[in-house]
Amino acid sequence: MPTKPSKNAAGKDAESRDERFMRRALDLAPGGLARVEPNPMVGAVVVRGDRIVGEGFHARFGGPHAEAVALAQAGTEARGAELFVTLEPCCHHGKTPPCTDAILAAGVRRVVAAAGDPFPEVRGRGFAILKQAGLEVEVGVLETEARRLNAAYFKRQATGLPLVIAKWAMTLDGRLATASGESRWISSEAARRRVHELRRIVDAVLVGARTARMDEPRLTVRHVAPLAERGQPARVILDATLSLEPDREPVRSAAEVPVLVYTTDDGLRNEAERAAALRRAGAVLVAAPKAPGGVSPEAVLRDLGARGMSRVLVEGGARILGSFFAAGLVDRVLVFVSPKILGSAGTWGPGAGPGFAEATPSAPGLTLAEAVAVEDATFSQTGPDLAIEGRVGEF
Repeated sequence: MPTKPSKNAAGKDAESRDERFMRRALDLAPGGLARVEPNPMVGAVVVRGDRIVGEGFHARFGGPHAEAVALAQAGTEARGAELFVTLEPCCHHGKTPPCTDAILAAGVRRVVAAAGDPFPEVRGRGFAILKQAGLEVEVGVLETEARRLNAAYFKRQATGLPLVIAKWAMTLDGRLATASGESRWISSEAARRRVHELRRIVDAVLVGARTARMDEPRLTVRHVAPLAERGQPARVILDATLSLEPDREPVRSAAEVPVLVYTTDDGLRNEAERAAALRRAGAVLVAAPKAPGGVSPEAVLRDLGARGMSRVLVEGGARILGSFFAAGLVDRVLVFVSPKILGSAGTWGPGAGPGFAEATPSAPGLTLAEAVAVEDATFSQTGPDLAIEGRVGEF
């Protein structure tokens, strides 16, 4: 549970003051979004009285940490000042020196942190070092906001899995495509641009083999410029029976942008020639355990996490989305609802897949009470479409 900062003689004012400066640190932290992974985004401010004398954020992987940047800006004014930081200061030698050393050398008297760092080499040790040196340490100011900001980092540290963002576009009557499979384009160009803005900050974009065969998607960042530090996200395809064609997208461009194909031992054995052709085209083939309807989505995520990936964008199709929801693996959603009605009873919605689409009167699937809840939902208009974003589960 988050712990509230202690109150001094000013009582309630001390709490609101701490929150005010921590919000500034939280506002700074996203400056490192998609540039610091697999490290967390961190912001810091140095305060004397009610005046910020230094501030900064962790801007790039391997670069100076937020505390070091803020303390350097504060200079001699850091002595006797307070440091507000969104995550526990590091205390180990990595690509940069320990932040605890810099804090002690600067002469800071009080450190206020939003959350502890779950990284094993830090986990409470940073706070302990500062306390042992006589500094006042407060933990838990705006902790929920800090954990939401770095959900991908906290999830990987807790589970080894990347954060999963499920994205889809659907009509007003909940259809992802026509009965023939046509889905280009349900959403507007403005919505597609927003998706490409999301692609540029994820490590991988994931679809199923049917979507890859039907649409030949490139799954790259195009409507906006990719981040120079990251380039294009990896393309991930779940293909249990190994049905992809090496001369069609996205495999066709695998030599330029990585393609990971997750299949099964049976798929590799039964389609040995196709497997060889896919590898010649540049695709990386990975055998994963089977699951109802195809490849185990959890096994795929575990492998992607082991490859250092922090965020994965699942773009479909219906069975892939359904399998991730049924396995409880979705963390965030981005949904575009287009003001169109298809009215076709023969098409699937985003919940189709093992555990959802196969419901029958004798096995009716989820009840309304068991429905997957989307929390912290926000609603905005993107072109003519309604965009819905929200959180599913802990992260």
